[in-house]
Amino acid sequence: MNKSFLKAVSFAGVVTFTSFYSTAQAEQTIAVGTFGDPTPMQWAAHVHKFSAATGWNVKWRRFGSGSDVISAMASGDLKISELGSVPAAIALSQGVNIEVFAVDYVIGKSESLIARNGTGIKTLADLKGKRIAVPFGSTSDFSLRGALKHTGIKTSQVTLLNMSPNQIVAAWKQGYIDAAYIWPPAQTEILKTGHRLVGSNQVAAWGYPTFNAWVVNKRFAETHKKQMIAFIKEINKVNSTYIDNPSSWTVSSPVVQAVAAQTGDTPKQVLESIPGYTFLTAQQQLTPEWMGGGIAKALKSTAMLLKKEGLISAVSDNYAKFINTEYLRDSIK
Repeated sequence: MNKSFLKAVSFAGVVTFTSFYSTAQAEQTIAVGTFGDPTPMQWAAHVHKFSAATGWNVKWRRFGSGSDVISAMASGDLKISELGSVPAAIALSQGVNIEVFAVDYVIGKSESLIARNGTGIKTLADLKGKRIAVPFGSTSDFSLRGALKHTGIKTSQVTLLNMSPNQIVAAWKQGYIDAAYIWPPAQTEILKTGHRLVGSNQVAAWGYPTFNAWVVNKRFAETHKKQMIAFIKEINKVNSTYIDNPSSWTVSSPVVQAVAAQTGDTPKQVLESIPGYTFLTAQQQLTPEWMGGGIAKALKSTAMLLKKEGLISAVSDNYAKFINTEYLRDSIK
């Protein structure tokens, strides 16, 4: 056979394989976890900005609780996800191979303790003897325990019930629970027949701060640095659209419409919920208050309280080793 022909065939095969490999890499499917909160990130997710920025085929998986996220990440099924500070502290204390690479948002009134109308609950002191629902191991659980401790109520003086957001709504409508500490959209639903006792912004002021972080499998991040930086850049961009001009977010604006379509909320619900979150710029995140030291301290203090409450068995001596600012720093160069 003609050697020139063989070389041509061989070369064509290499080109074909290389093209196939490049396409396969570009279309790598990556599952990213979210809780479906009505935040700017949901707009970017809806219009596929993360896929365009990273080259991944990003598939968003919605979770009802942090414990479900931990299980998915521990199994290797999930590589990147939003995760509350409390389940993050639990996962890191248990040795799950993840690291915090950015702050998602600081939790304010987006998580609140709601009392059902007609239960006689007017203040936190009235909670004694009442049935309170909350997803155990969540940021709302931590805030609830902090609020009770601040008020001087022991957990043995109330009935704490471990319920998912959907279960809380169902139990609320049946009159089975008197109060619940929860986030939207469940919070939005139960507020129709209830009233807010306290939000997590106030509980944070009492010494029990909570936030949502972005976490990633450490090994995955190390082998996908370029995409990790692109991912954070996109988060910074979309958060800035709200930080820089929140008044532009209206019921009829395309951004709010997209967030509503992605989360299943109405545009009105999006606008009612979003002030309950505080978003940080990349520069703010890198300060000592947050990724520069504050996050590690908060995770450790959270873990210490969880251990005292019997929710975890051990606390790491150093949570700073679980914080990686490399991708965040590179995203603003």
